[in-house]
Amino acid sequence: MAQTVSEVLTAAIDSVNLINDVNTNGSDSDYVQEGATQTEINDLVDRNVRHLETILQYAPVDSDDDTPNVVGSSSSKKTDCSNAVTTGKAYISANS
Repeated sequence: MAQTVSEVLTAAIDSVNLINDVNTNGSDSDYVQEGATQTEINDLVDRNVRHLETILQYAPVDSDDDTPNVVGSSSSKKTDCSNAVTTGKAYISANS
């Protein structure tokens, strides 16, 4: 059974929460392993940014494709994902 847009975006909120928490708390984030270097933290944020970017591109290619149409969605969770991508990229840039 194919996932719905809502299911995909709900699952993506984990990445949103990680990015936002690392942005706020840096190495003290609950998502960051103790003793992680800044490079490792940036890699963690980058993996989640790329994950969100992939999800935000989900769209069916034709009427037989059951890929959720995240591109065409106006969900507030989609906005949260887009904002987290921006936040994550800014965090990496500021901490590189």
